[in-house]
Amino acid sequence: MKKTLYWFMLCCLPLLTWAVGERIDIARFSKGELNGWQTRAFAGETRYVLERSAGRLALHAESSSAASGLYRKVKVDLGKTPILHWSWKIDNVLAGTDERTRAGDDYPARVYVVFSGGLFFWRTRAINYVWSNQQPVDSHWPNAFTSNARMIAVQSGPGRVEEWLEERHDVRADYRRLFGTEPGNVDAVAIMTDTDNTGTAASAWYGDIWFSAE
Repeated sequence: MKKTLYWFMLCCLPLLTWAVGERIDIARFSKGELNGWQTRAFAGETRYVLERSAGRLALHAESSSAASGLYRKVKVDLGKTPILHWSWKIDNVLAGTDERTRAGDDYPARVYVVFSGGLFFWRTRAINYVWSNQQPVDSHWPNAFTSNARMIAVQSGPGRVEEWLEERHDVRADYRRLFGTEPGNVDAVAIMTDTDNTGTAASAWYGDIWFSAE
């Protein structure tokens, strides 16, 4: 089973979230917290460790011909909190790769949002917010391994390498645009820096992740 499909098997895990008002915290790496995050390995293991970068505590990912990710089971009602926030930084892109193919399905950084199909696992869908190697910003395409997962290029190329960026996406609107229907609840969030298909190496940093009403 390919790495993207593994995120679709998370429906039986316990729910763990921090909620404050209309903000639902998914990751609080800046506070040194990894509670509730679990590892899923596919081909070798990407190294994930809390470290400081430019004076801020974040999750550092290093991958060399490997693919493993961290995931957290959550329950998010997009009718109330549809906006996903996160920050990230990469140290390099994967030059010369075509992410639309199976041989090129690697990214220096990506954030998954998973919508479980419950018992009907084939209905499970995912949105991948990625730092693309070469696809235009705001472009989207089906994952190379399954049409149930769609990719969105939030950043692209080396132009902003080694720069911390704050991201904000309306997940409910993205789901409607990509799948043509209304989304159910978010059931999991995952992060991954992977280089197994291309046999390359990548380094990335992930900051805090949360959902909000606005």
